[in-house]
Amino acid sequence: MFSQNELSEQLYRSLYRIRRVEETVALVYPTDKIKSPVHLSIGQEAVAVGVCEALQTQDVVFGTYRSHAAYLAKGGNLNQMVAELYGKATGCAKGKGGSMHLIDVAHNIMGTSAVVGTTIANSIGYAYALKYQRSSAIVVSFFGDGATDEGVWHESMNFASLKGLPILFICENNRYAIHTHQLQRQPLDNLCDRARAYGIPAERIEDNDVFAIYAKTQAAVRSLRAGEAGPIFLECITYRWKEHVGPGEDYHMGYRTKQEAAPWIENDAIPKVGAMLEAQRRQQIEAEVEAEVEAAFKFAETSPFPSLDELFTDTYK
Repeated sequence: MFSQNELSEQLYRSLYRIRRVEETVALVYPTDKIKSPVHLSIGQEAVAVGVCEALQTQDVVFGTYRSHAAYLAKGGNLNQMVAELYGKATGCAKGKGGSMHLIDVAHNIMGTSAVVGTTIANSIGYAYALKYQRSSAIVVSFFGDGATDEGVWHESMNFASLKGLPILFICENNRYAIHTHQLQRQPLDNLCDRARAYGIPAERIEDNDVFAIYAKTQAAVRSLRAGEAGPIFLECITYRWKEHVGPGEDYHMGYRTKQEAAPWIENDAIPKVGAMLEAQRRQQIEAEVEAEVEAAFKFAETSPFPSLDELFTDTYK
């Protein structure tokens, strides 16, 4: 168990690290060195950090195309992630997957996908296997509010509930599926009620509160690991600052306003948690992160591209 100060330090390091990685991605992206589209988690880091800090190494994570934060929060290899964005052979998918297809089996990050909702079904299968193996590990399935409109979400929720699977569903609800607000897609703001309709305990966490997300995840994980309940659904209300895909802003498109975003930016988790630390310790953490991020991008810059004989490997007829 962490003391409160140790927890604050852990959360701050992870939050700051993810933010600085993605800010550097945004800076490099216009140079065309990064070879894949990028969906940034800037503004949403608190969800991935709060959840993953409550997990054990053995626990398994499945993510979405916006999963830099979940990958890093769960312990994914930073050098390999950045190299993957660069399309380099040293990337976590050998440079073939890019930003939307991150995987680190050593840290039980079992993959992300460019197609909305697809990893939810994968996560169900993994959780079913863990139950058969009588493993104490659990699965966490991250997805956005847009995925709850997909048939696979409903099928997966039903199956997970029917079989009592050890899985924690995390809905990162930033209110938008690309450019369409949730209430333009759904008649009611009731994702927790949708989950409860399948007999799944569900709770909403407001305000992008990393400590609340951590505490609720901790409680859910204890329950799942003890076999007391499963699955569990947490809806985490959050907000992305950047455009749907890419490093810029998109207020000019007219689907949202700066006024809507302002309270979320003012309530940024990173300076709030950083202010809880002693100044010298905070500066030390920041310096360590900056050095790590610089080294990761240097690693990607100097790594080779895949050789031609890699073109037909890892493919299936």
